[in-house]
Amino acid sequence: MLKNDLFLRALKGETIERPPVWMMRQAGRYLPEFRALRDKYDFFTRCRMPEIAAEITVQPIRIVKPDAAILFSDILVVPQAMNIEVEMKENVGPWLPNPIRSAADVEEVIVPNIEETLGYVMDAVKVTKEMLNDEVPLIGFAGSPWTIFCYAVEGKGSKSFDKAKGFCFSQPEAAHALLQKITDTTILYLKEKVKAGVNAVQIFDSWGGMLSPVDYQEFSWKYINQIVEALADETEVIVFGKGCWFALGDMARSKASALGVDWTCSARNARYLSGGNITLQGNFDPSRLLSPIPTIKKMVHEMIDEFGKDKYIVNLGHGILPNIPVDHAKAFVEAVKEYNPARF
Repeated sequence: MLKNDLFLRALKGETIERPPVWMMRQAGRYLPEFRALRDKYDFFTRCRMPEIAAEITVQPIRIVKPDAAILFSDILVVPQAMNIEVEMKENVGPWLPNPIRSAADVEEVIVPNIEETLGYVMDAVKVTKEMLNDEVPLIGFAGSPWTIFCYAVEGKGSKSFDKAKGFCFSQPEAAHALLQKITDTTILYLKEKVKAGVNAVQIFDSWGGMLSPVDYQEFSWKYINQIVEALADETEVIVFGKGCWFALGDMARSKASALGVDWTCSARNARYLSGGNITLQGNFDPSRLLSPIPTIKKMVHEMIDEFGKDKYIVNLGHGILPNIPVDHAKAFVEAVKEYNPARF
C-alpha cells in the first residue's frame, strides 16, 4: 500500500486536499549527487546498471521530496533495442551514426524481444520499487513514436528536424512503416514496465510541436493514441506534447488519464481546449526556477489557483534545467505542499 497516493488519485480525477507535485527530469544534472555518479559512469552505462539507475531515481525523493518518482532512463533506449545505433556525445547530445534515410533502412529496423534487449530497464524498475519502499508511486516513460522518429532520421538533435519532416513528406510509406515499428515496440516496452511494477506511464512527445496541426494528426497523434489505447486498461497514461496545445481536444477525447501542458499555454486555455474534465499536468517555466525563492512560491500558488487544486498535477512545462539551485527545486515542491486554497 502506497504511503503517498496523491499522484495516482489526481490521475483518477479524485478530489484531494492538494495537488501532487513532481518534476520532469527531477532525477538529473541539477543534483550534486547525480553529478557524482555521472563522473563515474557514462550515460548509457548508468541506464543499463539497475542499481545505479535506481539510486538516481530515488535521489530526488530523498532530497527534494516530490510526490512521485520517475525512473531514470532515456527515451533512446528504445531505438537502441530496435537495431538503431545511438551514442551520447559530450557537448552534442544524442548522436546516431547511421540515420534512417530510405525504405531499405526502415527494413533493417526490428521490433525486438523486450526481455532480451531492454530487460535491464525492468530490473531497474524492480530495484527502484524496493528502494522506494512504497513511499511514492513510480512513473515509467517512453518517447512518442514521432519524437523517436525525429532522432532516428535526423541523426541528432535539431531546432527544426527538417530531415525528419522531409522524410515523412517525400517517403510517407516508409515513414509510416518506421513509425508503426516504433509504436509496436513502445507498446511492448511499456507493458513490460507495468508488469515490472511502475504505477503509471508518461509518453513524451518532445518534438510534436514541430508539426502543423494537420501533420500532427497523421505523423504523431494517431501513433500515440495506439499506445494509449493499448495501455489504458492496464495503467494510468499521461501524454505530454511540448508545443501541442492545438491537439489538447483530441488528446482529451482519448483514454489518457492526464495531459501535460507546457508553459506557452495558459491554465485557462488548457482547461478550455481540453474540455475541462481531464487531469492536467504542468506548466511552470523551468527557467522560472532561477527566480528568487519567494517569487517561485508566489507563482506556484498562483498557478494552482489558475488550474484549480483538483484534476491537476503540479509540474514544470518541460524538464528541469541543470543550472537550477537545489534549494529552488525544493522551494517549488514545498510551495505545493504549503498550498492552502482558503488562504485569501
